[in-house]
Amino acid sequence: MQKHLTSKKLADFVRERRREVKLTQEAFAEPSGVALTVIRKIEKGKENLNLEKVNQVLKMFGHSLAPMNSRELFKNENLDK
Repeated sequence: MQKHLTSKKLADFVRERRREVKLTQEAFAEPSGVALTVIRKIEKGKENLNLEKVNQVLKMFGHSLAPMNSRELFKNENLDK
């Protein structure tokens, strides 16, 4: 079953993984191929993010995100209750 990924969970995931490899936001932005502002927005939990940019960052950890239709999202949220 897929779970809804909140921007806070995404922020925590990226921050924790980046720190595990002992990189600053600046040092991490370059090899991930995104601007420093993208890393900062992700780690602050901003909700209006470009999926392509997020996936560039997640690719560094062997992960990616895909869009989910709202019907599927609400179905999964109701199963969590």
